[in-house]
Amino acid sequence: MKRKNKIIILTLTAMFTAVIAMLSQISIPMPAGVPLTLQTFAIALCGYTLGKKYAAISVVAYLFLGLIGVPVFTGFKGGPGVFASYTGGFLIGFVFMAFICGIFAGKGKRVMALILGAPALIACHLPGVIWFSHITGTDILTSFLTVSLPFLLKDAASVCLAWAIGGSLNELICEKMNVSLR
Repeated sequence: MKRKNKIIILTLTAMFTAVIAMLSQISIPMPAGVPLTLQTFAIALCGYTLGKKYAAISVVAYLFLGLIGVPVFTGFKGGPGVFASYTGGFLIGFVFMAFICGIFAGKGKRVMALILGAPALIACHLPGVIWFSHITGTDILTSFLTVSLPFLLKDAASVCLAWAIGGSLNELICEKMNVSLR
């Protein structure tokens, strides 16, 4: 890979890490302790724009920044304690979600990319529900009804919007900057 391409990809990956951090701050507290945020939109947008590899790297960078204490998580929180909280499973699920959304990014298979939004949401919500169940001592069904079901419609809409925007961004980046995000 040419040096110019490496610099562009590194810059885009860092920019999406910042986008995830910024959109994580748009938050509405919910009674169960898992807030309503734009994180799923940001994660899906990252996947559909950057493709599986660079989207996963961007999300891992976001999680690492939060882990070492940079206040990038919802409510300007950071540190390892956030991973041990109610939302820790969702944070881990973000890596899988970004990767899955990015599988068909930029490959001319836009319908397949959208279809993968459903398993991507499952890959995000499943560890979130399991972790919430573990932390709270509630059963999986109760946890699902508490921290997943109320968010699924918003998250599905977020994935669809991210797909519409991200596919166009991917094409624009690849065409105008002459870079491959695969």
